[in-house]
Amino acid sequence: MAIEGLPENVIVTKLDAVANWCRKNSLWPMPFATACCGIELMATGASRHDLARFGAEVFRFSPRQCDLMIVAGRVVMKMLPVLQRIWLQMNEPKWCISMGACASTGGVFDTYCVVQGIDRFVPVDMYVPGCPPRPEALLEGLMRIQDKIRGHKIAKKQSEGAKSFLSLGEKMEDELPIPHHSGFVAAPRDVEPLFDHQKITG
Repeated sequence: MAIEGLPENVIVTKLDAVANWCRKNSLWPMPFATACCGIELMATGASRHDLARFGAEVFRFSPRQCDLMIVAGRVVMKMLPVLQRIWLQMNEPKWCISMGACASTGGVFDTYCVVQGIDRFVPVDMYVPGCPPRPEALLEGLMRIQDKIRGHKIAKKQSEGAKSFLSLGEKMEDELPIPHHSGFVAAPRDVEPLFDHQKITG
């Protein structure tokens, strides 16, 4: 339907909608596959399940070119500093999927050398359960990440008392906890999340 005063081939929309549409349909995953979940991750990218349908087929092995980290498999304490360094080198905005029981909770490896959940050391946006999860589960997790990106706000209003013009949204600064040799991080029991973006806001 044509709008009066606008030439043909012109679309009127919001900046947030356009930017989020571009981001959610052009995710570049950084695969951090360490164990059997990595095989399911490879199967997701293969022809049978075809991750390319969701615009996320460009697996990059340079953190500078990625915006979605997929941690597939167990992470040991020796490997944790590498995981954190790769995460810090990725460009903003970025997201993280914890794939499988080992990455999410340590799985069956309840030992001092295996990290009992990577969410203690890097901010996780989506958990994909299973041991290992099937490719369909990872695709579901990817679609939920895309839903999260769709609601992202690029600009926000100034606080009360200030002028009501739009400014760039403030970047969330999350400090990464320092790894402990036991794989645990001391967190208060009154259950404040380790990362601000994990807080549920109504």
